[in-house]
Amino acid sequence: MRVRAALYVAQALEYCTLKGRALYHDLHAYRVLFDVDGNPRLSCFGLMKNSRDGKSYSTNLAFTPPEYLKTGRVIPESVVYSFGTILLDLLSGKHIPPSHALDLIRGRNITVLMDSCLDGHVSSSDGTEMAPSHTLLGISQDAVKENAEQVSFSATEKAYATADLEQVHELLENEGYDEDETASFKVSLSSWPGQPSESIQVKKNGDDAFQSKDFTTVLECYSRFIDTGAMESPTMLVRRGFANVVLGRMEDALEDARRAEGISPEWPTAHYLQGMALIGLGMELDGHEKLRIAASLEAQRTGRN
Repeated sequence: MRVRAALYVAQALEYCTLKGRALYHDLHAYRVLFDVDGNPRLSCFGLMKNSRDGKSYSTNLAFTPPEYLKTGRVIPESVVYSFGTILLDLLSGKHIPPSHALDLIRGRNITVLMDSCLDGHVSSSDGTEMAPSHTLLGISQDAVKENAEQVSFSATEKAYATADLEQVHELLENEGYDEDETASFKVSLSSWPGQPSESIQVKKNGDDAFQSKDFTTVLECYSRFIDTGAMESPTMLVRRGFANVVLGRMEDALEDARRAEGISPEWPTAHYLQGMALIGLGMELDGHEKLRIAASLEAQRTGRN
């Protein structure tokens, strides 16, 4: 089925090219639908019909080809790049936004990247003869091994890097609202959609839910503060972000963590949570870089104390 999906999409793009419509817009896995017979079909041609020069391009930034970000114009090679990320989705079993495809494959070879469900169903000659990506990037195998051997994690960094949810939850519980005591953030109970006295109980309900790991209630309670503009507590943002991680909403988790960083730029926890969310989204290089930043900030704080 994966090979058939790749073949049908390639044939659809070839047909578009032959008809003078080479610049397919917003190409990614969600554009591939299946008909009643289970055959893959490429959909959403409206934008493509309205744009021939590559300038009138509309898409989610996560799916924007790199050429468009640099030049403001889509070229046929951009479509090839996006098609390659569909192949990456099929191979890895993960959804990889085109703008982050290289982050996932850099430093790995094809057998490591491959979806474990394909184990035993693909011959080694189909993939292992391809040059590892570190070779394509000009990085020696020895350098890759040396870098891997030198990587070490603090207990906190390891918890976030491995998405140890129990450990991360414990860390956040132990941290409490310490960051809020030093951070400057917006509080406007006039925006509260009810009686101001009610806000105290809602916060308590949210805190109790976080402690008892009722993360649906955590989202509901903290969102009443954050989304109404009543309070943008960095701790609430991180706790809501963690709840989003637990519930599989990685993009929302990343957004909450970034907002927390905006309020407290030197707070390690905001960076740690971003790292975990990025790794969960398949952006492992970005994620580990965030974790290293967080560990550095944590060490600085520890040194000051």
